[in-house]
Amino acid sequence: MRLLRSGDHRAFAEFIDKYKETVFLCCRKLGLSEDEAEDVASETFLAAYKGLPRYAGRAELSTWLWSIAYRKAVSFLRKNRSGRLLESKPDGQIADGNHHEPAAVLQSRETEKIVWAAVDRLPRLWGVAVILFYREQKSIADITKIMRANENTVKTYLFRARERLKTALAPAFGDQIDADR
Repeated sequence: MRLLRSGDHRAFAEFIDKYKETVFLCCRKLGLSEDEAEDVASETFLAAYKGLPRYAGRAELSTWLWSIAYRKAVSFLRKNRSGRLLESKPDGQIADGNHHEPAAVLQSRETEKIVWAAVDRLPRLWGVAVILFYREQKSIADITKIMRANENTVKTYLFRARERLKTALAPAFGDQIDADR
């Protein structure tokens, strides 16, 4: 952090490398195209660079950066309103890294694709809350800061998203959905 604040370009390049996928995911989840997401990600990192002196450390650095990306993406969407759908794609992570058998790895990847495809079909704010909570492993408190929503609203987004996902995924997973909760 000290190097970032001092203006060390190498430290900032490492900062970008570390968080570029997170920022890009935020932009894509809010429905921006690849090109738009790249533009907003650039604006996000520029705003983060300029805002580093004011970063007080009350939230994790990733939470602070996600909130900047979220605000920049929402601002972009407001300026360029059109009925956009969620366009985020799963990042290919394996849901359970304990599988070592090729068949189990393939099944895990396929399961993850199905689940994240269902998340993509959720209403935008519900999907963002799900990604922040489950993929980014942010706390409810962090999500409220990022989305600038109150705690009950975020909890409602997550509850409704889980209910809709349960219904949407039931044909593919049947009884496993309640068992894995």
